Amino acid sequence: MADLFFGGSPFRRLLYARPLASATAAMDWVETPTSHVLRINVPGLGKDDVKVQVEDGNVLSVRGAAKEKTKEGNEEDAVWHVAERGKPEFAREVALPEHVRVDQIRASVDNGVLTVVVPKEPAPARPRTRPITVSSKL
Repeated sequence: MADLFFGGSPFRRLLYARPLASATAAMDWVETPTSHVLRINVPGLGKDDVKVQVEDGNVLSVRGAAKEKTKEGNEEDAVWHVAERGKPEFAREVALPEHVRVDQIRASVDNGVLTVVVPKEPAPARPRTRPITVSSKL
């Protein structure tokens, strides 16, 4: 066992380390007058690697996982010494606020950032002045 950690290649300990579990992606959530904008870090993932959906009517679910890389060139004969980057995976669920247009949510990935725009429903118009009748018992 000590041979595993101290003998042989200095990279052996890294190769036998346990892989990291899926993580929660870092997110920014900003509210504008017309929408809620969520920006989630998805480094190395493209539009086909990310899944965005609404569950239970008001829960925004975002999941991502990189697809297996194809072998390039002479990689079959290559000897790996360190494999730390692994396969990026994440999952994030956000309860959406009331009065949003779930059917008009749109999402896009650009430079490792997933942007999800959730439009708000327009606020009902309130009359500026409203006459109130005054009653009297006299």
